[in-house]
Amino acid sequence: MSNNVVILAGGQGKRMKTNKPKVLLEVLGEPMLEWVISACEDSELDRICVVKGFECEQIDEYLSARESKTEIETALQAERLGTGHAVMQAVDFLKKDTSGNTLILCGDAPFIDAETIKGALAHHESTGSAVTVVTSRIADPTGYGRIIRTENGISGIREHKDCTPEELLIDEINSGCYWFKTSALLEALPELKQNNAQAEYYLTDCVEILLGKGMRADAYTSRNPQVSQGANDRKGLLALNDIARKLVIDKWLNEGVEFVCTDGVSVGRKVTIGIGTRIDSNVKLRGKTAIGENCKIGVGCIIENSVIGNGVDLNYVQAYNAQVDDNAKIGPFVQLRPDSHVKKGAKIGDFVEIKNSTVGEYTCVAHLTYVGDSDVGKNVNFGCGVVTVNFDGEKKYRTTIGDNAFIGCNTNLVSPVNIGDGAYTGAGSTITKDVPAGALALERTDMKIIEGYADRKLKARTEKFEKLHPEEK
Repeated sequence: MSNNVVILAGGQGKRMKTNKPKVLLEVLGEPMLEWVISACEDSELDRICVVKGFECEQIDEYLSARESKTEIETALQAERLGTGHAVMQAVDFLKKDTSGNTLILCGDAPFIDAETIKGALAHHESTGSAVTVVTSRIADPTGYGRIIRTENGISGIREHKDCTPEELLIDEINSGCYWFKTSALLEALPELKQNNAQAEYYLTDCVEILLGKGMRADAYTSRNPQVSQGANDRKGLLALNDIARKLVIDKWLNEGVEFVCTDGVSVGRKVTIGIGTRIDSNVKLRGKTAIGENCKIGVGCIIENSVIGNGVDLNYVQAYNAQVDDNAKIGPFVQLRPDSHVKKGAKIGDFVEIKNSTVGEYTCVAHLTYVGDSDVGKNVNFGCGVVTVNFDGEKKYRTTIGDNAFIGCNTNLVSPVNIGDGAYTGAGSTITKDVPAGALALERTDMKIIEGYADRKLKARTEKFEKLHPEEK
């Protein structure tokens, strides 16, 4: 016996004013659909069907690009005729295995969690219910369907507009998440009718249909107060982000991470942070970033899919798919592009860019320098304004710099070139050939002085200026 998942993801979200499916709008840098799928995976549910609709090819592209090995089927809801109609499009998927249960989820309700999914399934199976509605209790249930409980489960879901004054006082609401016996769901779906103001097939009507067949319907109250939280417009999406951001920050506060100020701080839910680390304002930690212990992540840092060691000090650093080892100090205004590796104790100063390069232990790249496609040894010193010239217009080449080398100010290293251990380059040199270990390389043209050149240039510039601005003569 196995369990199915059907995720409803066909909504356009017109009030979002977007050209992408609503479920692909992001909360903390991840599509809402990803939050829902990962909750299923955390619950060890891997028979998943996503019912797509608006701009469905975008959902196909997203699902095919996911890193997870979970194989996800899709079904197309060509017309938007309600939640029941959406589930009808997955009937072929459901018929492949009718022995177990089916979980129905909303792809735009990102805060569903594994604890709720597992708890609801256990309750569903223990009560022998044909359908179990996942519910939550909220302070203001206005607009939500109310759960009508009985001694033996529930008698139905009452829409807000149909509630009696007494029923309006009920604070237990339908989250839009359900566990069905798969066979019972397949029995109920053909009996759904469009006899409502919207002329749609409502999945909630399955509860009444199954009760009418003498089957049991029940409800499971989630301990997660956000389980039913969704968004219908940009304000709602911002609210989801604010909720998620606070939840993640609270988690890391409890784990011994210091937040100096949470203004502008965003930490992705897949990020890990070591104890004793301090996070300053306006910091963005994204993707599968891992931050070590006792780090200082200063103002304005953006760290994405990168590994940061222990005791690292970052200040206005942008790092993408990079690695920084223990006790390195970097910034301000530094970019670490993909496949960069800054080793232990290295110092990277202001206005430096590292790309696809290794910077050795205790090496110092002080300021105004570009290191691209390079392998740099340990204890190397870069003067101001050094550039590794790695691109000839067609191909890119690597530069190698040995241990203890000294690269003088404004040196251009024209790759492919090797600088030996302990070698020096003179300031202002353009190095086009390999430099042996322990040698000094000077590669400059002889200075030429052309008398009167500047005077002629200045005269031409002055005449042009006076022509354009005669009032300044």
